[in-house]
Amino acid sequence: MSFTIIKTDDSSFKDIFSEILRRGSADTRDAEKVVSQILLKVREEGDRALIEYTSRFDNLDLTPDTMRVTENEIIRAIDAIDDDVRRSLQVAADRIKAFHEKQMESTWTSEDEEGILLGQMVRPLASAGLYVPGGKAAYPSSVLMNAIPAKVAGVKKIVMVVPTPGGEINNHILAAAGIAGIDSVYRVGGAQAVAALAYGTETIPKVDKIVGPGNIYVATAKKMVFGEVDIDMIAGPSEVLIISDGSGEASHIAADMLAQAEHDEMAASILITTSSDFAGQVAGEVERQLNKLSRHHIARASINNRGSFIVAKDLDQAFALSNELAPEHLELALEAPDRHLDKVDNAGAIFMGHFTPEALGDYVAGPNHVLPTGGSAKFFSPLGTYDFIKRSSILSFSENAFKRVGKDAERIADVEGLEAHGNTIRIRMGEEI
Repeated sequence: MSFTIIKTDDSSFKDIFSEILRRGSADTRDAEKVVSQILLKVREEGDRALIEYTSRFDNLDLTPDTMRVTENEIIRAIDAIDDDVRRSLQVAADRIKAFHEKQMESTWTSEDEEGILLGQMVRPLASAGLYVPGGKAAYPSSVLMNAIPAKVAGVKKIVMVVPTPGGEINNHILAAAGIAGIDSVYRVGGAQAVAALAYGTETIPKVDKIVGPGNIYVATAKKMVFGEVDIDMIAGPSEVLIISDGSGEASHIAADMLAQAEHDEMAASILITTSSDFAGQVAGEVERQLNKLSRHHIARASINNRGSFIVAKDLDQAFALSNELAPEHLELALEAPDRHLDKVDNAGAIFMGHFTPEALGDYVAGPNHVLPTGGSAKFFSPLGTYDFIKRSSILSFSENAFKRVGKDAERIADVEGLEAHGNTIRIRMGEEI
């Protein structure tokens, strides 16, 4: 099978590109109906509802006493995994920690004007909840990427929920929880677990923020509890956009596209290159490598449905298209990527050069792999320590400083028709009210 290669000057390109731009849209109305009932039931019934849903959806009978994973189970999981894997997880954890320590904000004050002190106080959230896919799925990197920034930020209590269908729990997930220093782990999942974190139950504590990936029901639940708690973002299917000038190896580009495609059928893998010949080489390599993947059915469906091979007239056009797409992962597979970095306006993470595949960022590079998808990189940022802090403004005026600006505040209050606001100024000025 050959994949379609389209040029930006083709008559059909505009319609095809518009469809790519809409990749982040999803109809969640059916999910919202189901999720709203789950949220309400857990909010009203607590553990009872949580246990009922876990039995129904995960075929697992729990009690409040068996809901929490014990410390001994986590220790056994760490001991059970391969020594080399354990060391690799620790390498990843150390690198993630080192990177996120550089993001830390601190309290500051300024006295630029006589008698006036202004500033900002930075404090960590008290608690955070981490949702992790479970069962046969093993994403320990997700545990590390979500938990470590919270730990670095100073969050005092980190709670993890992970579904365990039929009681099956992955040792790598528990080992990562132990390495990351998560305080407690509960064997529940789905929208009901999000509800438990948002509202609290007799066993699972309410948290201030919920982070972590999940299916459409988990994502919808996070969206619906926003306001009751904070959330990281509404994440969609994974995606990569690769800008190529025809340099490097076609096999590398094909492998990077398939790395996204194997996630799920809705993942998007997009190549924009200035070379028609290179586009053809990459398409051929994708076909060759596809047949060797254990998840080839998923990857093929993704490439067929959401894969794109685009030939741009030049790199300026390629970057203009990229900024419109605002991809989650942007690879600059260029001879001199640093010369073009300033052309990037919108991207979750930028991978520069022929030996910086996106998979490095997934696991061990250090920057967070929790990234905005579906074009939301236009207004969302990667997960970081800044997501686990809150900021309070600091204001202090002396009497003389108050008198210098008080009348201005009073006039604005009067314009807005808020007499009592103005009176707080007037009465301090010694005026009759």
